[in-house]
Amino acid sequence: MLFRSILFICLPTILHAQKNKTLVNGAKQQSEKPKLVIGLVIDQMRWDYLHRYKNEYTGKGFLELMRNGFSCDNTMITHIPTYTAVGHTGVYTGSYPSIHGIVGNEWYDRNSGKTIYCTEDSTAHAVGGSQKAGAMSPRNMLTTTITDELRMSNEFWSRVIGISMKDRGAILPTGHSANAAYWYDDSTGTMMSSDYYMKQLPEWVNKFNKESRPEKYLRSGWNTLLPIDLYVNSTDDDMPFEGNLSGTKQRHFPYEFNPDSLKINKTFRSTPMGSTYCFDFAKKAIESEQLGKRQYTDFLALSISSTDYIGHTFGPNSIENQDAYMRLDGDIADFIKYLDEKIGKGNYLLFLTADHGVAHNPTYLNQHNIPAGIFKGEATMKILNDSILERFKIKDALAALENYQLYYSKRFMTRSEEHTSELQSRQYLV
Repeated sequence: MLFRSILFICLPTILHAQKNKTLVNGAKQQSEKPKLVIGLVIDQMRWDYLHRYKNEYTGKGFLELMRNGFSCDNTMITHIPTYTAVGHTGVYTGSYPSIHGIVGNEWYDRNSGKTIYCTEDSTAHAVGGSQKAGAMSPRNMLTTTITDELRMSNEFWSRVIGISMKDRGAILPTGHSANAAYWYDDSTGTMMSSDYYMKQLPEWVNKFNKESRPEKYLRSGWNTLLPIDLYVNSTDDDMPFEGNLSGTKQRHFPYEFNPDSLKINKTFRSTPMGSTYCFDFAKKAIESEQLGKRQYTDFLALSISSTDYIGHTFGPNSIENQDAYMRLDGDIADFIKYLDEKIGKGNYLLFLTADHGVAHNPTYLNQHNIPAGIFKGEATMKILNDSILERFKIKDALAALENYQLYYSKRFMTRSEEHTSELQSRQYLV
């Protein structure tokens, strides 16, 4: 039941799974349990990308999953905000933020007066990367995940590994009992973990990191797969509302990168090559950890983050976004082929979903006479605080605005309690 609920709250969700066995009498039974389950989450992927770019896909990636898998079309996201941490946690717990506790990528803690990051953990230490990027764990999550339940179902013989460019994309899906979670460190350009999972990186990870893959991937730059005038489902290149890649001043094709730039590792996140990098790392994990090779079902939680960085930088209607999904389609096709060869057709189950979608750029909408705008949080806070000061003589009554939630300050709460007590006393005396 948990697994079904996960599938139906995701958007979109596709299964590439084993086929049922047919008995002699014509009845069907479920096939044997898969040797390996792969949860593939595409960060910021909208459902319509499956069809919008359909004519440019290879037919062996997204379309292969749609053709031979099961597509859950009648799905919806039932929580706000629709951020990475909340979405990934919802997929893997089948639960809601009010229950699993991950209410945003970060949230305001009134007791400490500080903003808390979803996976931050001051007791954890970096393994293979910088301490700032490594003080992470799943301890802020209050519930178990399907990966936890899998491990508990067989006294923790199943192996669970999480992989993502983002720490939250690797940590939260694998739950509290994972064998490992690996994420990308901007400062080193390598994959890392924390001592919540291990004391040191496995040798296969060290070997992968020594290959300096980000630099090699970026050496040839980033140009469109097809002639640029064929990208008819996208806006013109270099629109005024687009951003530029970190470390560059460009926002149009072709992109050329300086491997010696201090920001090159961060730039790498926002290119399609970041997705390829994660698939390559996933293959190494499968081989090195012998996933899917034992009698117990193993689980690989793979989250692709570069699509989110590209979408935020250039927008969902950009040529960069379309090209990224065309390349991702090729990565998925290559990964399916790899799984068929290494794990075997019918021996694995793969589901594809997204943690959230993305809205159109407001400027883009305005250009087409569609009313839209940007909510300005700081300006709203100032207006509200000024109004409360004028009406109730309480300064800085609102301490924070996070995830569309307003937090009253301790000063305001204290004054409110005093005012309420005073009114109650007067009523009693009367």
